[in-house]
Amino acid sequence: MSENSRPKGTPRFPEGPTPDPTGSQFERRIRSFTPRRSRVTTAQGDALRRLWQVWGLDIDGKEVLDLPALFQQPGTPRPGAPRPVVLEIGFGMGEATAQMAAADPDTDILAVDVHTPGQGNLLNLAERNGLTNVRVANGDAVVLLRDMLAPESLDGVRVYFPDPWPKARHNKRRLIQPEFLSLLAPRLKPGGLLHCATDWEPYAEHMMEVLSAHPDFENTRPDGEFAPRPDFRPLTRFEGQGLRKGHVVHDLLFRRAVTLTEHAEAGTGTPAASQDPLDPAGD
Repeated sequence: MSENSRPKGTPRFPEGPTPDPTGSQFERRIRSFTPRRSRVTTAQGDALRRLWQVWGLDIDGKEVLDLPALFQQPGTPRPGAPRPVVLEIGFGMGEATAQMAAADPDTDILAVDVHTPGQGNLLNLAERNGLTNVRVANGDAVVLLRDMLAPESLDGVRVYFPDPWPKARHNKRRLIQPEFLSLLAPRLKPGGLLHCATDWEPYAEHMMEVLSAHPDFENTRPDGEFAPRPDFRPLTRFEGQGLRKGHVVHDLLFRRAVTLTEHAEAGTGTPAASQDPLDPAGD
């Protein structure tokens, strides 16, 4: 069905991602992302229609995920212990995610975003390259962490080039905040790696300050500084464009401390930031 012939009010992809899986208009919380509508190509739309029910999931907050079962391929049992799982928050068009999945087929990647063309593109890349270790999640990563992931279920978390929200009045929308880290830490296994990257200098400094001060994370760098880009993080097209413009990219690699602080041990409560009302002006 073409976009022009689709009846008004019907979903663009009935078998694909749900436009608002958690009914977010009822959850009054300042968000770090703004869903945006963009054109979906024929290939992306085809991937969403065919593959979403196989490799996609909506973040609805209704149940805790069984991660080994999520990554199980029908008819192909996985022997041995469950494989490591890395959560990637915000994958754009999915090129870097697909490259990392191909380079490390023994690690499962749960990739979260709200951008429909990117979701379709990553599904298309996964199928085209035979990547069975990628699952695409649609919705709010905070809801996923808070309501759908068991304690110590993740081996790593990647946050690459999140929206920097550069205006001072928007800084509260940045994802990397103390409350978010307190929610994230219990979901990481002891020693699990949180890897952030940004080309926005003020946000890099903010990340370093917040992560260095948080008792549940420790810098992998002995000197406490930014890290060079590790070989496993591909140089993305977006990043290459920024580098040609003179942008400086900062990587931060922090481990989850072996022992969590008392305030984070429960790990099931709503983070403090989620209690803030939405800015009525949309800021």
